[in-house]
Amino acid sequence: MQHVVRAPRSQTLRSRAAAPLAVALLALAVAAPAQAAPANEAVLRAARAQEEVVIRSLGDMVAIDSGSDDAAGLRRMADYVERRLQALDARTERLQPKADAPEMVKGTLTGNGRLRAMLIAHMDTVYAPGILATAPYRRDGNRLFGPGIADNKGGIAVILHALETLRATGWRDYAQITVLFNHDEEIGSGGSGETIATLGAQHDVVLSFEPSPAKAVAGSEGVLLGAAGTGEAFLTVEGRAAHAGSAPTEGRNALVELAYQLQRTADIAKDMPDAQLSWTTAQAGLTRNQIPASAQAAADVRILSDAAGDRLLKALEAKVAEGRLVPDTTTRVRLERGRPPYVAGPKGQALAERAKKIYAELDGRELLFLPGTFGGTDAGYAARSGKPAVLESLGLAGWGYHARNEYIEIDSIVPRVYLAARLLQELARDGAADARTSRP
Repeated sequence: MQHVVRAPRSQTLRSRAAAPLAVALLALAVAAPAQAAPANEAVLRAARAQEEVVIRSLGDMVAIDSGSDDAAGLRRMADYVERRLQALDARTERLQPKADAPEMVKGTLTGNGRLRAMLIAHMDTVYAPGILATAPYRRDGNRLFGPGIADNKGGIAVILHALETLRATGWRDYAQITVLFNHDEEIGSGGSGETIATLGAQHDVVLSFEPSPAKAVAGSEGVLLGAAGTGEAFLTVEGRAAHAGSAPTEGRNALVELAYQLQRTADIAKDMPDAQLSWTTAQAGLTRNQIPASAQAAADVRILSDAAGDRLLKALEAKVAEGRLVPDTTTRVRLERGRPPYVAGPKGQALAERAKKIYAELDGRELLFLPGTFGGTDAGYAARSGKPAVLESLGLAGWGYHARNEYIEIDSIVPRVYLAARLLQELARDGAADARTSRP
């Protein structure tokens, strides 16, 4: 997961970045709920039966180190989720878009209805092998701790157990449910993004299972309606090498010029509500006694639209063109775009409204609409074609993502499994109703 989400009530996510969209979404979040329908007792009973099983599944998955660069660990995770999908009678495939890369796992369930839905979550984490030695899986009251437990093994668990819940009720009112678990979300989904986008365009709806912020942080569980696209900006400086001891003035120090340009561009996006730039890495020089002839820095970039990326690039180019510190040096600017932005749009917002009504079936439980974040998610790839309705953050409620205190809230298990199962039921029912009303 590449995002951190906070409750809209605090407005600490630079909510101005999502305006005017955020204003409309926040209005939805605080609107008075309609009279709640009663819970579907069969689904609720089946979801409750899953709680302890989900806890066991989380323990199994957290025990598998699966950092994005841990090929062996990712293979073990792929083996695990493939076995679980096969136990649900899914037809499974291993997808490998790039040679020598870890594999994605795709599962396909075929029913007797009209709905075509895709459920996505990622197997990789940010943690290095051996992390469990210092950050063990453990339970403390309402919290389960473990590396990757929220981001995103909790999401995998919700998918598997929501499908098990529906299976227990005998529900097969869908044409196809596709489950896709990828291996590289934490590093930008460079190997899986195109597959997610292609498959997403073949479905009516895509549900993405990144975690929801913990109630201890946000007050209520929620769903996410917007996330930034990601990218990388580069400053490259070309100078002239010279002996650092006997003839330093004959050189043109690319490192010094790079430092100058980094200072001048550090706040380039401060007045751009839909863009963010943070310089994070730099390289220069080959040896201590040589004036460096070249230097390069890279920045993490977040944009809420393609147009924001264009404006950011132009602003960088203009600032660099204003002047230099070291004569006879040349500075070039480049922007590489990665994961596309995710905006729920009208179809995704309609999904969120349906989810809100389903949550209210559980004793009037509130579901927050989180307007946006400068993090990025695979929902951006899933939504890229504009064809499916896409909704994000249907995973378990948790916090401490990417930290040693990562956890999920146990009391979110039944509600989130219930929500995913009921949402699929309701979407299938809508599709059947549409088919009936379209008949001549």
